[in-house]
Amino acid sequence: MSSFVNDPSMPLTALVNIAEPLDIRGYIAAGGYVGAKKAVCEMSPQQCLEVVQDSGLKGRGGAGFPTGMKWSFVPMFSADDGPNNSAAPDNKYLVCNADEMEPGTFKDRLLLEGIPHQLVESMIIGAYTIGANKAYIFLRGEYFLAAQRLQAAIDQAYQANWLGSNIQGSGYQLDLYLHTSAGRYICGEETALINALEGKRANPRAKPPFPQVSGLFGKPTIVNNVETLSNLPHIFKHGGEWFKALSPNSDPGTKIYGASGRVKTPGLWEMPMGKTIREVLYGKAGGLQDGLKLRGLLPGGASTDFLTEQHLDVPMDYDNIAKAGSRLGTAGIIVLDDHNCPVGMVLNLLQFFAQESCGYCTPCRDGTPWVVEILTRIEHGQGTLADIDSLHQLCDFMWIGKTHCALAPGAVEPLRSSLKYFHDDYIEHIEQGCCPIHQGSAKTKQVQGGN
Repeated sequence: MSSFVNDPSMPLTALVNIAEPLDIRGYIAAGGYVGAKKAVCEMSPQQCLEVVQDSGLKGRGGAGFPTGMKWSFVPMFSADDGPNNSAAPDNKYLVCNADEMEPGTFKDRLLLEGIPHQLVESMIIGAYTIGANKAYIFLRGEYFLAAQRLQAAIDQAYQANWLGSNIQGSGYQLDLYLHTSAGRYICGEETALINALEGKRANPRAKPPFPQVSGLFGKPTIVNNVETLSNLPHIFKHGGEWFKALSPNSDPGTKIYGASGRVKTPGLWEMPMGKTIREVLYGKAGGLQDGLKLRGLLPGGASTDFLTEQHLDVPMDYDNIAKAGSRLGTAGIIVLDDHNCPVGMVLNLLQFFAQESCGYCTPCRDGTPWVVEILTRIEHGQGTLADIDSLHQLCDFMWIGKTHCALAPGAVEPLRSSLKYFHDDYIEHIEQGCCPIHQGSAKTKQVQGGN
């Protein structure tokens, strides 16, 4: 039995317990599977879709695309038809993208390890809505504890007739599979994930056709992020208007915000969508560690543009962060302080992106290593002013519309914004023939050692 209190204002994380997550009995006692039962036993798939559309739920994986609209592109049943309508495609699939490999992002891990039955219930609702009888959780291979707990939750759900044949007497059948990824950042792109799930090399596919029409094994497929799907049980339990009321602005619901870097209390916090950067960074993370000053931050993981202190009062929602010149992304803030080099930080990020490129298209395959080579020269004091011009050109060559997928444009977002906000740092590296911050730290250590 559970001693948890299900706080409706914090729906995603109210029941999270990393030390000992709820089993199915405890989850049901705390109000779990109410949303799934309402959907599967009392509503048609079309009615469920309307609930998702009316709620205004947007994707929490980074793009912020309206979930109900995305699902509406799948060939659906009529309002009066059940899930065995022969006019619909024979097979459809729901896939949960749990391959969380964005640097600075660990929100999905919290949900996967802390309340696995919430995701199982979410998969039931989502699969029923789109008329799928098979669903997959595509999990990051390094999430060993999450895999163990998810599989245990899936097994319990089968035993309690929440998965399998004739779920809760509704006539609906769903089989849910846990697939552990071999692990590549590119699997965060939904068509690369689908290829990997089919046992192929994880290269993104050309679109169209989009997965909603031709995805896994050539059948209509929906791919959604863990946090996105985890909202479904609460929306169906409390209603779309309740979900909208959780947020004071146009983006409904809550968001799991994170902060990492040299802050006093790095971590994750579920808050109403639209809290400002200041409220997350200083209200929850406690601000920077003593003796440090803020120079910049990436608001939504490693593949977003830098923002600076002037943006602290920008609401962390999709529209306002975009207006400020960046993206909400995963809402995992990565902090740059005044004791760390922005050039070195961008170099570190680009090394990651160069390693994780699938190698399919030239701008990404050759462009990211070229950027790493230039940044390495600059960081080690061997750069020239011409290198800065080359970096600007590469940002253009690797931008949206010039690559096969969004990996390269995401990779250059921190680079191009660092050239904007930290241009003087690049110049100092070149003119002084060294990294000013690291050189200053080395001199301070020498003086202290001499004393």
